[in-house]
Amino acid sequence: MTIDAYPLTWPQGRKRTSDWSREKSAFDVTFARARDDVIHEVELLTGTRHGSYGSDTILSTNIALRRDGLPLAGQRQPTDPGAAVYFTYRKKQMSFACDRWNKVEDNLRAIAKTIEALRGIARWGTGDMLQAAFTGFTALPAPSAVRTWREVLGFGIRDDVSREDVKVAYRRLASQHHPDKPGGSHEKMAELNAAQEKALLEVVR
Repeated sequence: MTIDAYPLTWPQGRKRTSDWSREKSAFDVTFARARDDVIHEVELLTGTRHGSYGSDTILSTNIALRRDGLPLAGQRQPTDPGAAVYFTYRKKQMSFACDRWNKVEDNLRAIAKTIEALRGIARWGTGDMLQAAFTGFTALPAPSAVRTWREVLGFGIRDDVSREDVKVAYRRLASQHHPDKPGGSHEKMAELNAAQEKALLEVVR
């Protein structure tokens, strides 16, 4: 199963929040703090101590990161602010994802709070309560291959692409793949949004 830290790998089969339904949260947290809180909660739940980036934990968003895990400078809030974390718990791959809020860091914060609540069930509840709570978070296999931004936007590998070309292709495909259009879906729009964001980071003219 291929899970990327960037762009966002949304759990297969998990429902998306529509763009117009996202809300502003009351969280007051930076991306770095929210990211570290998610990793910390996963470590507490699983009983592992791998540091900020455990080999078994993948935090996936549309925020491009440097090698040290901090966001690349100058990035705007992505069009798709969803966040997901994947890890193994009792030999099962789990996925927690949130896109209810309009900022990536707020969705990360919500994931951390959810895992914290489940740790409470682990401490104070019965075994069957915890098992039932985790049933909905078991990760389904993700698509085996992630398409490049060129494939998603309809460009060949040798095409000389400008930023304007990217924007034109995005607008054309968005009019086809929007969830309100016949045959459109949240998954297709999420893939398209991520492709445009990655393309604009790479294309310089």
